[in-house]
Amino acid sequence: MSALRPQPLDLRLAPAALAVWAVTLAGLLLGWVVAAVVAVLALVSVPVLWAVAGTRRWGRSLLVVLVLAGIAAAGTAQRGRAAEDHPLRGLAERGGRAVVGVELTDAPVPLRGASYGARRAQDRSLVRAELRSLGPAGRRAPSHGAVVLLVPSASWRDLIAGQRVLVEGRIVPPRSGELTIAAVQVRGPPIGVTAPPGWQRTAEELREGLRVAAAAVLGPAAAGLLPGLVVGDTGRLPAEVEADFRTAGLAHLTAVSGANLAIVCGAALLLLRLVGAGPVVSALAAGAALAGFVVLAGPEPSVLRAAVMGAITLLALVLGRERSALPALSASVVGLVLVVPELATSLGFALSVAATAGLVVLAPAWAAALHRRGVPPGPAEVLVVPLAAQVVTAPLIAAFSGEISLVSVVANLLAGPVVAPATVLGVLATVLHPVAGWLGEFCVLLAAPELAWVLAVAEHAAAVPGAVLDWPSGLSGGLLLAGLTVALLVALRFRRVRGLLVVGVLGAWIVLVPVRGAVAPWPPAGWAVVACDVGQGDGLVLATGRPAEAVVVDTGPDPALMGECLRRLGVRRVPLVVLTHLHADHVSGLAGVVREHPVGAIGIGPLREPAWAMREIAALARGHRVPVLELVAGQRTRWPHLVLDVLGPRGELALAGSAEAANDASVVLMATTRAGRVLLTGDVELPGQSGLLASGADLRADVLKVPHHGSRYTAPRFLRAVGARVALVSVGDDNGYGHPSPLILGELRRAATAVRRTDLEGAIAVLPGPRTVSRGDPLRADDR
Repeated sequence: MSALRPQPLDLRLAPAALAVWAVTLAGLLLGWVVAAVVAVLALVSVPVLWAVAGTRRWGRSLLVVLVLAGIAAAGTAQRGRAAEDHPLRGLAERGGRAVVGVELTDAPVPLRGASYGARRAQDRSLVRAELRSLGPAGRRAPSHGAVVLLVPSASWRDLIAGQRVLVEGRIVPPRSGELTIAAVQVRGPPIGVTAPPGWQRTAEELREGLRVAAAAVLGPAAAGLLPGLVVGDTGRLPAEVEADFRTAGLAHLTAVSGANLAIVCGAALLLLRLVGAGPVVSALAAGAALAGFVVLAGPEPSVLRAAVMGAITLLALVLGRERSALPALSASVVGLVLVVPELATSLGFALSVAATAGLVVLAPAWAAALHRRGVPPGPAEVLVVPLAAQVVTAPLIAAFSGEISLVSVVANLLAGPVVAPATVLGVLATVLHPVAGWLGEFCVLLAAPELAWVLAVAEHAAAVPGAVLDWPSGLSGGLLLAGLTVALLVALRFRRVRGLLVVGVLGAWIVLVPVRGAVAPWPPAGWAVVACDVGQGDGLVLATGRPAEAVVVDTGPDPALMGECLRRLGVRRVPLVVLTHLHADHVSGLAGVVREHPVGAIGIGPLREPAWAMREIAALARGHRVPVLELVAGQRTRWPHLVLDVLGPRGELALAGSAEAANDASVVLMATTRAGRVLLTGDVELPGQSGLLASGADLRADVLKVPHHGSRYTAPRFLRAVGARVALVSVGDDNGYGHPSPLILGELRRAATAVRRTDLEGAIAVLPGPRTVSRGDPLRADDR
């Protein structure tokens, strides 16, 4: 921000960037046919516009927009059709199996959640890879395309980008909005693992050196935070610290972004300028530092995006050339989206672009305004940078998360000054540790006070009452907040309005924070079914019609949360607990039921895997003298206001003996209640849903417990066959699985099905009608 004088903005390339982004987004979300139509219309319009506008300035600008939009749409259409026509895509629709050879494009990333238990060997990781071959040895055919692997963490955690492996697994559809061909669910270890490229191996050794040095000097929280600040490695960051960072609006500090690269390159420039290096040498050194950091962090798309955005941030904030920064940002958006179309649907990409635009467009003007009012240049820039970034990114965050952090600006103001020195010291530790371990540990030791400060800021900010405000999610919520933000910025230009707004905000804080903390009356009279808020898992309670008695279907991952839900419902007796399948997010809360309530029986399906879960259930049942019953299709159980019919598993799934089939071997129940028919589906995926449809069973229901927490592995024809008026999605807040899938939510809404989610609404009660009432203050771990 040179001399705090904002220069006129150069907007010439901005329309082209927005057009390329928009048409690519439309092609990814609406399909390749739409992209092809847009491409044809755009390119056909070019000669018409040329004939009408000639060489006029506005005509040339519009021609550039049309040509680039046409190219983007054509590229998206071509790639989309290639992905849709790939042999694996057809296999994915049937949930079939295949052997594929892949090359990893990034390291395995652990999926946060309780589906397999946090301390179990069955926990899962996600790996992005490029398909290289299709078919088993001897019949392998070359093939290409992007795939996603869901793999066991224990046997895959040491792999890195660049290695080739052979895997066998179930092929399932990818998420919507991607050009990924398919996802592969892998249960076993990788086969035929090749050595990674030398530069990838060197980068991993450097990252491991940083982890070792941090663990040797720092406590667990700080040792997990430092690799996150430096290279975005949060594998050892405690879960409670991650939660604090999200609430405080500091989660971006542990993701590789343009800020990381700006810090590294800025430090290199500053050092060279101090020793008197000229502009050419300084520029080359900054470029070398940027390239080295990309190698260190890994060349994944997110890091490459951060490299471009980091270069722009340097251009705008270090060199003070705001006028050239906006065209550079626009050109980068065009180039990146043309090369990697999937970035158009990436929240990280959108946040990077928005934050950079805020720093380029808003921050210089706001800093200059503060300077005119007597604020020195340095403090003015420190104040406006986090505020500008927060203003432009808040609508995006609200649209995706359904909440707004009210403490993020203050938290970033407090934490921001120490992030740069901690990052630089972390980079020095990474580079020096292989040369001399004590030097690396000394750099880590120098970073310890900065890390402690950031952790303290996150902890205290997250503990502020009303730190997070619930907000409507989705496009409507994002547009609403964007409109309110623009209106607020306009209103703040008037002195009298500023005073009124300050008074209004303070009054709202005083009134709303206590109201949000109050507990709404619960449970509502006449409830028939309740989806408890047990985090990332299922825990449902069905009223039997007898006082203080209910049937429980699945118990979630946490005994305390399941027990608390039953206490608040006034349930004192449980004649039956049904465990649809034995994954931890459905059975680990069983102790919270049997230890506090008389239980008549525990019903499970035919599959007794995973074995550790079956052992724990059997031991708990023996200790409390509760019989364990096997449920099979065709069984019926009655109570005064509840009838349970077992619909599945059927056929081969009822005979499954492998843990891999656990989801599709889920017990499926049709509950007839005072609220109508309720279909409880456990975690059945495509094969299990196909079996239910083929069985001829009457699947029509008033209420659907959406399979597998809203996973994308749900067939639209299954949802249409059920035809529910209300869909319950039992899902954890900020889970790492992408649940619920926007694709499935879209299918439900198009069918005029009301969607109710425990992550957004807390416990949800279904009453006759059926109509639903949410508890309004979701059960969370800190409610215990």
